[in-house]
Amino acid sequence: MKKNALIAMVVSAALLLLVPQFLKNYGIYLLTYWLVFVIATMGLNLTVGYAGQKSLGQAAFFGIGAYTVAIMLKAGISWWLGLPAAALLCFVVGLGLGFPALRVQTIYLAFATLGFNTAAWLIMRNEEWLTGGTFGINNIVRPGLFGYSLEGNLAYYYLVLAFAVVLGVLLLGLLRSPWGKAFTALRDNPIRAESLGVDIRNYTLLSFAIGAAYAGVAGGLFASLVQFIEPAPFAVGASIMMYLMVVVGGPGYFLGPVLGAAVGVVVPEWLRDVPGVADWYLPLFGAAVVLLMIWLPEGLLSLPDRLKAKKQAKEASAARMASAQAASKSGVAS
Repeated sequence: MKKNALIAMVVSAALLLLVPQFLKNYGIYLLTYWLVFVIATMGLNLTVGYAGQKSLGQAAFFGIGAYTVAIMLKAGISWWLGLPAAALLCFVVGLGLGFPALRVQTIYLAFATLGFNTAAWLIMRNEEWLTGGTFGINNIVRPGLFGYSLEGNLAYYYLVLAFAVVLGVLLLGLLRSPWGKAFTALRDNPIRAESLGVDIRNYTLLSFAIGAAYAGVAGGLFASLVQFIEPAPFAVGASIMMYLMVVVGGPGYFLGPVLGAAVGVVVPEWLRDVPGVADWYLPLFGAAVVLLMIWLPEGLLSLPDRLKAKKQAKEASAARMASAQAASKSGVAS
C-alpha cells in the first residue's frame, strides 16, 4: 500500500512539473495555494488520521509559521533562516499543546485545541507591536536561491512543490518506520499499544509536534505566497476547514491531504466560475460535502476499500450459498 502511495506521489509530482506550463498566472497561484494546504494537512493527517488525536488548532500553527517568517524578514533575517525557525517554534509549541491529550480525548481534546487556536488568534490580532494587529504585515518578499530570484509565481510554485515532495517523502519514511506503526497502534487501541511497550506519552506529544512543524512550514510558505498577512486566515474557521480537508480526503490515508486540499481549495474556485452556479457555489459546496460525509464517512480514498469489501462480502455469501446447496444435495442423495 505504501509502495503504491510512493508511486502515486512520484507520478503526481511529475504531472505537477508539467501542468503549470499550460496555466495562466492565476492558475499557477491557485496551484501553489493548494500545495501550501497539502503540506499543512499532511501534518494534521499525522495527528488526526494516524495517531487518532482530535485537533482543531492547526490554523494557529499555520499562523505562527507565517508570522515568524514575516517578522524575521522584517528584521532583516534571511528567509532561509526564518522558515526553519518557524518549523522549530511550531514543533516546540506543538509539544506543549500535546500535553492536554495525555489527560483528555475525543471531543474534550478538540475543545482544548480550539481554545488554543482562539488564544493564538487573539494574540495575532491584539499584539500590534509584534504582529501589526488587524493592519497586518505587508511587503513580505519571496526568497532567492543561488542568486536566482523566486519572485515570479512560476518560480515560487516550483519551490513550494519541492518542499511538498520532500516533506511528503519524509512523512512516508516516518510512516514506514517503527514510529509509524506506533502511531497507528496509538490510534487503534492505546491500551493494547501500551501493553506492547509503546510509550503513549511520547508518541502522543510527537504526533502533535510533527504535525505542528508541518503547519509552520506551510505558514511560512503561505506568507511569501500572499505577501501580506493579517489574523483572519488563522482563525478557528481555518482550523475547521483544514480538519474537513483531512476528513474528506480520508484520515489515515497517505494521499488523503492531496485530495482533501483539492476539494477544499480548488473545487470552490472552480464552482465560482461555472455559469449559473457563481451565486450559489458556497451552499452547493457545503451540501456536496455533507452528502459525501453521509455516503463516505471515512473519506474519498476509502471508496476502493469499501468496494473491495463489498465484493469480498458478495463472494463469501455466494460461497456459503454454494456450500449449503452442495450439503443439501449430499443429504438428499444419502
